[in-house]
Amino acid sequence: MRIFRTLTLSVAGVAAVLSTGSGIASAAPNPADTPREAIARTYIDALVSHDASAVKFAPDATRVEAGLKTGYSGPQMSADLEHGLQYRVIQDIRDLEMSESGNVVSTKYLLDSGIAGTQLLTVEITETFEIPDGTIHAIVAHITPKSLS
Repeated sequence: MRIFRTLTLSVAGVAAVLSTGSGIASAAPNPADTPREAIARTYIDALVSHDASAVKFAPDATRVEAGLKTGYSGPQMSADLEHGLQYRVIQDIRDLEMSESGNVVSTKYLLDSGIAGTQLLTVEITETFEIPDGTIHAIVAHITPKSLS
């Protein structure tokens, strides 16, 4: 499991060095959001902006991506959003859909990534956020590659 994560970061790191910048998130604040949806939106926005100052994580928050634990605490996930090489290849987020049921916000969106201003890959992200008390306690992400048509 650790080898896979290291390999992922290394590939992202090479791409980050070649990247000329990041895109603009299309997850801008929406007055129609519920309070929990607004909290989830701050995380999605930070994926592109690399500014996690508005993201409200619980201290012991976790993140699981494709079955692998990639987030171990709120402070670690904030630092990753701001400085993590794995996020530097993100160019844009679009077609965001959100819904809420109890303490859980479900999202679905397209994430475009690439290097040196060239889009290389689009993935569909489906994430669930557990937000019981105004902070994100858990994120579970599923990623599906899409074609660049």
